[in-house]
Amino acid sequence: MKIAIYGREFNNSVLPFVQDVFDALQYDGIETLVHHEYNTFIQDKVKLPPNLKTFSNSKELCNNADVLISLGGDGTLLDTLALVRDSGVPVIGINFGRLGFLASINKNEIKNAIQALINHEYTLDKRTLLNVESKHNLFGDENFALNDITIHRRDNTAMMIIHAYMNDEFINSYWADGLIIATPTGSTAYSLSCGGPIIFPSAQNFVITPIAPHNLNVRPVIIPDDVSLRFEVEARSAKFLVSCDSRTATVDRSVKITINKAAFHVNLVRLNNESYLTTLRNKLLWGIDTRNY
Repeated sequence: MKIAIYGREFNNSVLPFVQDVFDALQYDGIETLVHHEYNTFIQDKVKLPPNLKTFSNSKELCNNADVLISLGGDGTLLDTLALVRDSGVPVIGINFGRLGFLASINKNEIKNAIQALINHEYTLDKRTLLNVESKHNLFGDENFALNDITIHRRDNTAMMIIHAYMNDEFINSYWADGLIIATPTGSTAYSLSCGGPIIFPSAQNFVITPIAPHNLNVRPVIIPDDVSLRFEVEARSAKFLVSCDSRTATVDRSVKITINKAAFHVNLVRLNNESYLTTLRNKLLWGIDTRNY
């Protein structure tokens, strides 16, 4: 088995857990590849395997790895999409952050998780992605998102009016600070904090969630994932922002945005002792009397 490692810069408190990852891989004789920027950052901080290799781009990763491990939080795992793309290489996240819906492996369970990977004691969750298109070719060939695509105002501008259409049929004109179009995976991210519903990953739906809508009777709408969405912006400001997961572009208000389901999916690794409902209960503290905390 060949396992690739991706991560971001971190503070020294994380060092012991990063070392645990490489120690576990070396102990089992796993051929290891590390993203070159991450390798540069950690090479004088942790003891690395002697035969370690590096990769720089999607092609080098997909031709040489069976699994990609993301070291960090959910944002770090989202970064890996630009590397994995449509290759089908499974991704698993070890959570060095806080909440961690995507990076679901606790940093204290590293050895057991890697052993489960080696023993193929896991299943693959196929997660739907969104695709954004416009005449300006926003985000180039990285115009896909696992969590959400968001249309929102700039920090110093007034409220926007976003005209929304589904398969060319008018939905609504949203008077708001913005609009979130989220996948089931992204339903527990920004959309959830704005009052959106939790959607099970296997549900074939998207959700449109307004951000601070002026009309209080405007609520999130769940729609099928096989439709085409189009958005036109009306605002005092000449520019607005479009975010594709963690990537953001400034767009002229005359630009029309089209969003639909991407032509490929991402494989997230789910260990056999995990389930989505278990993750929800643990992360959202369901069933716990918070008065004791």
